[in-house]
Amino acid sequence: MALRTLESLDELSGKRVIVRCDLNMPLNDGEITDDGRARASLPTLSALIEQNAKVIVISHLGRPKGEPNPEFSLAPAAARLGQLLDQDVALAADTVGESARQLVSGLQDGEVVVLENLRFNPGETSKDEAERAAFAQQLAEFGDAYVSDGFGVVHRKQASVYELAKLLPSAAGTLVANEVEKLDRVVTNPEKPFTVVLGGSKVSDKLGVIQNLLPRVDRLIIGGGMLFTFLAAKGHKVAKSLLETEQLETVKGYISEAEERGVELLLPTDIVVAERFAADAAHEVVAADNIEGSSFGSEGIGLDIGPETEKAYAEAIRSSKTVFWNGPMGVFEFPEFASGTAEVAQALTAVDGLSVVGGGDSAAAIRTLGFADDEFGHVSTGGGASLELIEGKRLPGLEVLGW
Repeated sequence: MALRTLESLDELSGKRVIVRCDLNMPLNDGEITDDGRARASLPTLSALIEQNAKVIVISHLGRPKGEPNPEFSLAPAAARLGQLLDQDVALAADTVGESARQLVSGLQDGEVVVLENLRFNPGETSKDEAERAAFAQQLAEFGDAYVSDGFGVVHRKQASVYELAKLLPSAAGTLVANEVEKLDRVVTNPEKPFTVVLGGSKVSDKLGVIQNLLPRVDRLIIGGGMLFTFLAAKGHKVAKSLLETEQLETVKGYISEAEERGVELLLPTDIVVAERFAADAAHEVVAADNIEGSSFGSEGIGLDIGPETEKAYAEAIRSSKTVFWNGPMGVFEFPEFASGTAEVAQALTAVDGLSVVGGGDSAAAIRTLGFADDEFGHVSTGGGASLELIEGKRLPGLEVLGW
């Protein structure tokens, strides 16, 4: 079935529209350090404002454990939305209490309010379906229609994502519709050559992606902490580098399957090895099959791919027509160990086709390293959600919208 989009909703002028955004943005002393998710919500919010709808934005921030906590207030997000939309955006002091009721009842056409953090209410994330439904019913009383525009949460069966969408006329916002279109294209109709680049710390986080995409890809590129489990599976010693021994047999199976299917599996040929896990750690480049041959011996820890590997990976990416990337190549938060991630990102900007950055740490990395979202074909706003969609899973927040 087709995903219901904004166009499927009846005339919205003067109607109260509840928009589930994902404003779960990183904060430092109350200041937003990356407003990418707020910016990503603008097309939907602007479209509703232009239709003279009364817009009620709902979202979560962090994990406040079902009770109010000032540390997780949406006040910074509401203030930033106001700046981006060039209008005053009021914040309710609660989710479904008196403050929320007053603000919603006073809304004028084209105005926007934000309700306080959904997760201040235990019903939002409750495992009890009845408790979620009760909270969703309270939220539904504020609206005439519901728009799902928080892609980062569509893989969760939560009150504001799933139950609320069943209580009101509902549709996907621009952000969610675009995410589904781009990511579904990667899985079902990728232009060839199709390359998948996987990094991050753990193989176990990427098992579903590898399993679902191995039959579809032309190349699989491995970096990040997970690469050491691949190297170990090929019989190499990895010193004190991150290693998931319980995944060795699974990884050996993937290596064999890639060979049988004719998938080009690219593993590092050189590694940046450090004496310890620290930004200022002494480090050197060694062959990937001789990590313990570094000056640090069996105590060394791999923190990035090496320059030879960077070049090979970049060439493979640039020669592809479709690229999906999830997970940094090294510890990009430390400048000395960010080169591999930066080179991969740079190569993605040069792809003559569709390049997709799969959210989470990958999206954070490109912004930290100075890249703009519009340099890539698509930057996902949902790490976990994008991975689950790529894995081929059905996501409850999309199913309830007809997809």
